[in-house]
Amino acid sequence: MVFYINLRHNKDSNFFYTHKFYTNSILNTKENILILAKKTILSESESIAKLIDFIDFNFAEATQILFHSKGRLIVTGIGKSAIIAQKMVATFNSTGTPSLFLHASEAIHGDLGMLQADDVVICISKSGNSPEIKILVPLLKRFGNQLIAITGNMNSFLAKESHYVLNTTVDAESCPNNLAPTNSTTAQLVMGDALAVCLMELRGFTSADFAKYHPGGALGKKLLLSVKDMLENSMKPMVAPDASVKKVIFEISEKRLGVAAVVENEKVIGIITDGDIRRMLNENDSFTHLTAKDIMTKNPKTIQSTTMVTDALNILEDFAITQLIVVDNGEYKGVLHLHDILKEGIV
Repeated sequence: MVFYINLRHNKDSNFFYTHKFYTNSILNTKENILILAKKTILSESESIAKLIDFIDFNFAEATQILFHSKGRLIVTGIGKSAIIAQKMVATFNSTGTPSLFLHASEAIHGDLGMLQADDVVICISKSGNSPEIKILVPLLKRFGNQLIAITGNMNSFLAKESHYVLNTTVDAESCPNNLAPTNSTTAQLVMGDALAVCLMELRGFTSADFAKYHPGGALGKKLLLSVKDMLENSMKPMVAPDASVKKVIFEISEKRLGVAAVVENEKVIGIITDGDIRRMLNENDSFTHLTAKDIMTKNPKTIQSTTMVTDALNILEDFAITQLIVVDNGEYKGVLHLHDILKEGIV
């Protein structure tokens, strides 16, 4: 059997070309596999693009209901729509809208107990006519909760019984049999993302707010981690100005930070790096007469412990150095090393 597949020439063109696709396994070449994959992506992207025509004041009102709600957002669905609902809940929670997932079939067997008076419910269903939805929707309305439908059937039971309806109609699925949810679930997902982004803007949700909900990730560390969080009290290399070079080398080697601060009267007056040691050895046949003060670099770059690590990283990069001396109100606190920052995944 042979299928003829129309593919767009490129994203900026209305020109389509026809490709012959063979279903016979012998003729299912790599080229034909790539063609079918591109057809799927193109089909789903066109379904998403058509959602723009469905964004109207009904969407805006639903968004305002969610924004002004004093309760939580409950997202429910059945089958593949339930999986999309769980992803939506994750997105809403991480962007400042407290949300819970409620499986439609479990809801009618006791889980409706999680529903509170001020909660707003989003119900997701392509057909809007599944048996579970027909049982659940009247119960939700009986409780008096605002109900927002996300459905691909505007004449469905769900659409007619909901207070607000977000249209996710698609012409067809990418599935060759037009059965497996593909375009329809992608449309649902995108509609949920549109809601989440609008709510973020209404709440003035910033990257710092995002980091509060993602403290364990690289972004959370980048936005929340300060220099003091990186310091170890035991790793505080320092020598007196009159310390011998041998003692300086021992201190740098023991603390393994490649640097030692030169401290006099509890004030940092200089810094000695392993690079300074190498230069000193190259320039002197003997160093027994030298002290820390003789080989140190005066006026080293310093930073306060309250500084964010990302700002410290910028300083390190700007001056092409690998260590910063940490000083608070003139008191030496330790050393921040570039390698420690990189270990935290902050780049």
